[in-house]
Amino acid sequence: MTRIRTRLLGVTAASLLALSLAACGGNDSDTASSSATSAAAPAPSASEMTSSAAMDQPFGAACSAVPASGAGSFSGMAQDPVATAASNNPVLSTLVTAVKTAGLVDTLNGAKNITVFAPTNDAFAKIPPAQLKAVLADKDMLTKILTYHVIGQKVTPDQLGTAGPFKSLQGGDVTVSGSGEDFTVNGDSKVVCGNVQTANATVYLVDTVLMPK
Repeated sequence: MTRIRTRLLGVTAASLLALSLAACGGNDSDTASSSATSAAAPAPSASEMTSSAAMDQPFGAACSAVPASGAGSFSGMAQDPVATAASNNPVLSTLVTAVKTAGLVDTLNGAKNITVFAPTNDAFAKIPPAQLKAVLADKDMLTKILTYHVIGQKVTPDQLGTAGPFKSLQGGDVTVSGSGEDFTVNGDSKVVCGNVQTANATVYLVDTVLMPK
């Protein structure tokens, strides 16, 4: 009886040892398989990472005219609300004069997450002097024109050419076409420096003043 019991205990121990080794081997296989699957997952390419980073930055030929440092630079503008930021940028001095004349400084500075299509000085220069003078003298008309350049939501470059038309604060629709770094607003106004950030707005500098219908 003693010998039989010893043999049974030996068989049982051997069986348990075999089962334990099999289980460990299975875990190692699963771990290796999991590691292989993780290693097989493709990492973002360098070009994809560069493209994503580039879209977070201002883009366009006219961006070179923006000061490299100081309150009127891109980093400086990002610290101030949009009307204040524009007042520090010499490229937008005519727009700033119009905004002050219309009494819209506080309205623009107090808004949240807006998008502004900001006509450059060259854009205003396309308007005949007599006509521009008449517009600046008519506060109601000037207010309608300026608020037509403001969208009551944040519009990213990825959304710019695909998510419109966009409703302006004036009430009319603004239509944008294009992609990448090439965008046209309402068919003839080009975005010449886009994705400029201020404390409360995303700004797209345009080369032609937008006129509401």
